[in-house]
Amino acid sequence: MPHLIRPFTGLRPAPGRATEVAAPPYDVLSTAEARVRAEGRPWSFLHISKPEIDLPPETDPYAPEVYAKAAENLQRMIEAGVLKRDDSACYYAYRLVMGEHSQIGLVAAASVADYDTNRIRKHEFTRPDKEDDRVRQIDALDAQTGPVLLAYPSAPEVDAILVQACTAQPDADVTAEDGIRHTLWVMRDAAINEKLTKAFDAMHAIYIADGHHRSASASRICATRKAANLAHSGEESYNYFLSVIFPHHQMKIMDYNRVIKDLNGLDKATFLQRIGDCFSVENVTGQMKPARPNEFGMYLDGQWYRLAIRPELIPTQDPVARLDVSLLQNHLIAPVLGIADPRRDKRIDFVGGIRGLAELEKRVDSGEMAVAFALFATRMEDLMAVADANEVMPPKSTWFEPKLADGLVSHVLN
Repeated sequence: MPHLIRPFTGLRPAPGRATEVAAPPYDVLSTAEARVRAEGRPWSFLHISKPEIDLPPETDPYAPEVYAKAAENLQRMIEAGVLKRDDSACYYAYRLVMGEHSQIGLVAAASVADYDTNRIRKHEFTRPDKEDDRVRQIDALDAQTGPVLLAYPSAPEVDAILVQACTAQPDADVTAEDGIRHTLWVMRDAAINEKLTKAFDAMHAIYIADGHHRSASASRICATRKAANLAHSGEESYNYFLSVIFPHHQMKIMDYNRVIKDLNGLDKATFLQRIGDCFSVENVTGQMKPARPNEFGMYLDGQWYRLAIRPELIPTQDPVARLDVSLLQNHLIAPVLGIADPRRDKRIDFVGGIRGLAELEKRVDSGEMAVAFALFATRMEDLMAVADANEVMPPKSTWFEPKLADGLVSHVLN
């Protein structure tokens, strides 16, 4: 049986080079933003994760030459000694600090076999075009450079080992432009690493928080390489994918709020009356940030309201239908505002909680949007319940902060 996770020989910045290399995840910057961010920084990992920035502006980011450029840039950084590979298989402790919030996770290679059997649990659909992009990227580099963000259920022994690892001198310590601090420790003690491997083997499941396309692409690559390898043993690097696994109770999910372009032909009075069928509605002074589940803030015509869904409308057994995003969608956004498919309807937009409630006010006050809804953040326990039920979260249910950096550790597939 393969282990759920295992140590690996990471490819990472040479001592003193991490600040030059570390970059935001490939999917949080546009090509134009990445081009600006990488200017004058020849060793930024953006040259690998967004390699189109080194090609003419009109280049299709999915063209074959883009992936070839990524491979060329990776090789250049290895040859220059900016990136070096560890001599032996290690785990890595990774601490993220954002303001007062701190979380400590484990960088590990996670089992594709356990992903395929849903022991590494999913909660989102993937898009084939985005999967194809990651498959081509990994194949071109022969490495996984974008870690999948995972969560493990309560395991105090693992937490304690990671806290202890962080008492040593760090191997990389980077404060990014957004103020988030990324610190990495190489864990070389074989006995401790064996303890970690066994502790994870004892877990019934771990959970994908962010990175469904990266994990799906790892599975596809494993299947292709396995079929092509007559001597396949299950021990090859392609049987595992790069991950950072945090204790579920340390992870920070922020609210993911909604703004809507119009009131679906209703005047304000009729709209408020219709909402009252399923929610209590009260005016509040100042901003309305929900303090608990089943409570919502609504900003309309310069005024904040507190909405609370009627308790009898909350299903107790269905882990998807009882989510706040589902309650708002099923009892207000669809029936009152006429938006049945929030994934495709152009009348709705989504605002990550890191932007604050002022961003919702701005979008409505400008006239661009008619109404905004502030939600209580989805809890990790809710996400895990959905994944355990083999269900899928509604679109835009979770916004994880802080984000992992790219470039601190990569998983080479040979």
